[in-house]
Amino acid sequence: MSTPRWLQPLLHSLVPVLAKGYLSITGAATRVTWKLNEGAQRLENDNSNFIYAIWHSRQMFLMYTHRNRRACALVSLSRDGEYIARLLPKFGTRVVRGSTSKGGPQALLALLDMAREGWHPVITPDGPRGPACATQQGVIFLAQKTGLPIVPVACGLSRKIVFNSWDKFQFPLPFGKAAVVYGNPVFISAAEDPVQAALKVQRELDAATAEADALACS
Repeated sequence: MSTPRWLQPLLHSLVPVLAKGYLSITGAATRVTWKLNEGAQRLENDNSNFIYAIWHSRQMFLMYTHRNRRACALVSLSRDGEYIARLLPKFGTRVVRGSTSKGGPQALLALLDMAREGWHPVITPDGPRGPACATQQGVIFLAQKTGLPIVPVACGLSRKIVFNSWDKFQFPLPFGKAAVVYGNPVFISAAEDPVQAALKVQRELDAATAEADALACS
């Protein structure tokens, strides 16, 4: 059942406030393990800029773990995207609105400008409509234009609700374990074939996701 139009502004204001409180409590009540690949650790230690790539289904808990990290996220112009766009700034993440289906070129150019200012772009390469865990071309375009490496980031949860959505979205529950895994950074040259580059990102992100799930459930 669709939400009445008159109720949407209220929900768009209220839900992000409640979600911020819930994620803050859940994060504090969760034992988080971090594992950074050597290449990703080097980028962090050198304070280098890079692009975060995360699967759409794993983004919720990462909003908490990656708060105040000078990140800027690409968020769709959909009604659901409105909730995310209002929630992320509460965790110190800037937002650029757009997606592959609407406003994409302008949004990617805005991300390009922010990356040049030192912000870490955050992209869900299979969003906003899927197919799930399949890398689309937006993140490849951004990497080729900026010259920044793509760092795959995955989150595994021992306690969660998995929605029956296209991406099997994971809703974190408190009092469990979480694992945040950074995979191998992917460097993409301007001349590289975008299709092959997308497959390379997909393989690394899948590997990081499998490792995060194993760590969270061990």
